[in-house]
Amino acid sequence: MTDELQLPANEELQVLGTEQVRQQLTELELPNWEYDEEEQSITRWLAFRDFGQAFGFMTRVALEAERRQHHPEWFNLYNRVEISFTTHDAGGVTARDLEFAQWVEDVAASSGA
Repeated sequence: MTDELQLPANEELQVLGTEQVRQQLTELELPNWEYDEEEQSITRWLAFRDFGQAFGFMTRVALEAERRQHHPEWFNLYNRVEISFTTHDAGGVTARDLEFAQWVEDVAASSGA
């Protein structure tokens, strides 16, 4: 498992700047995630063997999103899933988004993406 982002609890909802987001994506070993400065989000495309595998992945993420009370924006087309994170309440990418992206990366690896 990769290193976890370590920020004080009061900084969890602090919006990170462009360079901070890019640096964290590198440090957390999330090279497949892209930062969209205009949308203030991080996004990743995943491809699975088939629809069932993609849907299973989405189900795991949905359950974790409910647990975290932090929901992604996503799109599914057959075996492909696009997933994006931003913290709407804060107005951009925060530590919550990066932590969840890291969790998604680990689940994707174990789900055959």
